[in-house]
Amino acid sequence: MTLTEDSAIAAAAMIALPLSLAGCDKKAEAPKQEASGDAMGEMAMPAEVKHGKGTGTVTAIDPAKGTVTLDHSEIAELQWPAMKMGFAIEPRLLADIEVGDKVNFEIDWNGKAGKVTKIAKATS
Repeated sequence: MTLTEDSAIAAAAMIALPLSLAGCDKKAEAPKQEASGDAMGEMAMPAEVKHGKGTGTVTAIDPAKGTVTLDHSEIAELQWPAMKMGFAIEPRLLADIEVGDKVNFEIDWNGKAGKVTKIAKATS
């Protein structure tokens, strides 16, 4: 090879390398944790379930979907202001409950969704 051929190859390499790297769309990966004998360490842990109690008015019931909508007062245990919100509920808990009823209820909240675990007409 001559000096001109060497220069041409070097120039081609200098152009080709950045272009080939630019075409590479692989993202940097976080380091992988070393395997451990603790299988629990590899499992996703469920979010902590919080329990709250409230009062409110039933604004909608859908026993087929297993949901109830409550216009409820503040729920201190969950640090929630008063609001109108839908929750999952077992239809059997709605046996004596109708839209418009004032109710006392208990709820479990997993950080994403709530489920009414107890509900009863308010006595007052």
